[in-house]
Amino acid sequence: MPGVDLLHAHYVRKEFSRHTHESFVFAAITEGVEAFHYGSDLVRAGPGQIALVNPDTPHTGHAGVPEGWTYRTIYPDAELVRAIAADTLAVRGTVGFVTPVVDDPYAARLVVGVHRAAEEGNALAADSLLRLVTARMLRSHGGRVRPLAPRAAGARDAARARAVLEERMADPPTLEQLAAELGTSPFALLRAFRGAYGMPPHTWLTDARVRRARRLLDAGTPPAQAAVAVGFTDQPHLNRHFTRSVGVPPGAYQRAGR
Repeated sequence: MPGVDLLHAHYVRKEFSRHTHESFVFAAITEGVEAFHYGSDLVRAGPGQIALVNPDTPHTGHAGVPEGWTYRTIYPDAELVRAIAADTLAVRGTVGFVTPVVDDPYAARLVVGVHRAAEEGNALAADSLLRLVTARMLRSHGGRVRPLAPRAAGARDAARARAVLEERMADPPTLEQLAAELGTSPFALLRAFRGAYGMPPHTWLTDARVRRARRLLDAGTPPAQAAVAVGFTDQPHLNRHFTRSVGVPPGAYQRAGR
């Protein structure tokens, strides 16, 4: 479906390192328990519950019980969610969710329904159910939110550093070089960047590379070419980090999207 990715998976030993998504995340847990760090909190989601993650929000993921967890996840594009909010709730601006786990068995069944309709090739049903569940999540658990205000100290340096890393992703500067370019110290930049984006620059860069590689894969770029284009040394390097963040290797991800 345009503007949305789907993932159905079961994990036992899988551990997702801290990462972000450009899209929203609606993860309906069908079996077991997933635990994940969201901000400074460790939260858990089980059957009938949905894990909700806003775009660009750092989080992790791992099994909350020995048998692991199974989930069906929807990754709706932020623009799509905003359009649905404006259409169904007359809410404009930045929308999102405050609570990372909600107990909503009906919405969880709708998420499963989106997956099953997509698996059956019923695009009309999948799109309809996607809009129903998104509207319900916004109406019951979300709404308009204020964008996070950047911390005053070092916020401008953090934003400039992020822009440099975005522009020079394939050949980034060292922390010392980056700090010198911005006229600050490495430690001050490290502290400011972590405060602004929830992770240090090198972790953010790896995450950004994975997100850009994902867009290249969606456009049909072979995984080996995507790896080099975003600054990974080779395809195995991309495979390792992509699987940690997305849950499947880049080749499998690309095949599933065809």
